[in-house]
Amino acid sequence: MSEEFLSQEEIDALLGGGKKEEKEEKKVAPFDFDQVEHIKKGGVPGLELLFERWVKIYRERIRSLVPQVGMITKESVYITRFQSFMVKIPMPASYSIVSMRPFKENFLFILDSRLVFVIISVMFGGPAKPFKIEGREFTKLEMRVIQDLVKVALDSFEQVWQDVYPVSLELRGIELNPALARIVSGNEKVIVVECSMDIDGYEAPFFFCFPQGLFMPIKELIFSESLFVEKDPVWEEHLQKKVLKTELRLSLELARKVFSLGEILSWKVGDRIDLGVNKEDILKLYVEDKPKFFAKMGKVRDRYAALVYNFINGEEDGRGGEESGGAGEGVGGSSEAAAGGREESGRAG
Repeated sequence: MSEEFLSQEEIDALLGGGKKEEKEEKKVAPFDFDQVEHIKKGGVPGLELLFERWVKIYRERIRSLVPQVGMITKESVYITRFQSFMVKIPMPASYSIVSMRPFKENFLFILDSRLVFVIISVMFGGPAKPFKIEGREFTKLEMRVIQDLVKVALDSFEQVWQDVYPVSLELRGIELNPALARIVSGNEKVIVVECSMDIDGYEAPFFFCFPQGLFMPIKELIFSESLFVEKDPVWEEHLQKKVLKTELRLSLELARKVFSLGEILSWKVGDRIDLGVNKEDILKLYVEDKPKFFAKMGKVRDRYAALVYNFINGEEDGRGGEESGGAGEGVGGSSEAAAGGREESGRAG
């Protein structure tokens, strides 16, 4: 009987050796930075100073409506994604959509449901304690209270702005569905101002939510700490004197005429161009390159002059107010504008 020997490979197979464990290949997914909650606290010092003034005014005014209000404070100002902010608001909630002229975008004034229910409770003699709010919406009475709270808040907020940058606030509507209160897309950044109101010892939050681009026209004010810096009367007087001594170039436009290139090339020395202007015509008086006044041409002693009759209104691009202003009373008497004898499109400077 012949002996059979196992090979080394067979022995290794029987003992479970010889095989290297195969490591499962792990798939690496790309990291989505948009899923991360972006919160940047601070960075808007001008807006923080403005809200510190606002809470003082709002506190005094809201007490006439709800005497039980003890303190209103500005908790924090931070920048985050709109979607990240909205998902944290408990339902139900009141979303007031407000326009802020002359700025183009709207902002939100949000009242937490706990705040609304506690205010209604104390107004009718109840305790300042929250109660079950899940599964129901605001009643007509609660909506009326919300409207009063919003009106007082916006009126006082508009008043604070008058010392900074005159704005006009208009309530566009109050929504209870957050999907209908979308002022920007979910990924856009917003500036959130979180405040709280103390009612007989119970604190409840409310919020302002501004699109970050809303304040871009006045970013030098909002993103700086010089929003309410006191004016230096000496420097202000000095600056006013400097401004009043600034020299400006005045020119009176006599007429505008259009010529073809062929006509211009045919001109000879001694040819006369008839502007068709007489001394009773109402003309435009330019300050630098902007039309500012309606005036009549004239002469005072040996100098050309312009008698100002009216202002040109609506000159957003420097060419507004093209309609005739009519002959009115002289404004400031005669304004002398020296003419150097040049003619550019009929304008005598």
